[in-house]
Amino acid sequence: MKLSILTIFPELFGDFVKEPVISRAIRKKLVEWEVVDIRAFAGGSFRHIDDDSYGGGAGMVMRCGPVLDALESVRTEGSYTAVMTPAGYRYTQKTAHFFSRQPHLILICGHYEGLDERILDHADGVFTIGDYVLTGGELPARVVCDSVIRLLPGVLRDQARAEESFEQGILEYPQYTKPADWKGEKVPGVLLSGDHERIRRWRQKEALRITLERRPDLLCDRQT
Repeated sequence: MKLSILTIFPELFGDFVKEPVISRAIRKKLVEWEVVDIRAFAGGSFRHIDDDSYGGGAGMVMRCGPVLDALESVRTEGSYTAVMTPAGYRYTQKTAHFFSRQPHLILICGHYEGLDERILDHADGVFTIGDYVLTGGELPARVVCDSVIRLLPGVLRDQARAEESFEQGILEYPQYTKPADWKGEKVPGVLLSGDHERIRRWRQKEALRITLERRPDLLCDRQT
């Protein structure tokens, strides 16, 4: 899989590729990594990539010219382009799986007040990682890359992902490790029983309980 990141702050991805899982995937050639500086496609000595918004309003808007020129420089046949902006569809584990099946994923990082709407017309999708606003799309792009890369065959063991939160449409069950008794706070006895069927049922019940308590919307989604 190839990942192309279009950004005005390429340095924000320097440490990201040094993280163990990410660096191992790149080293094993499971991922081809590319970061493109949008400023390189802006004309003039000052390389302006933003301007005032038509109609007025606070903040600056990213110009379509430099962004779309940068996009055309990396776009390939069969590539999928996603723009990271608060005004997008909610990014989910299902989206991560969809992205992981793409041979070439291009992520455009928005910044400032937003992007010229014409940029979105050239993308295949528009996504946000949550109902809040960040200063730019670089952090969301890193989140997306992390969630996608770990799904690629050969990056992690399949068993390590099978029971994670959202994989089955609910949150993951509680996890415990040594010591079994920490200052009077004890690990549930069923986990020490050695009875695998009891443990399986307990984990399933606890996963549903936690989901109902923390994310009841997920249970509603399962019923629709």
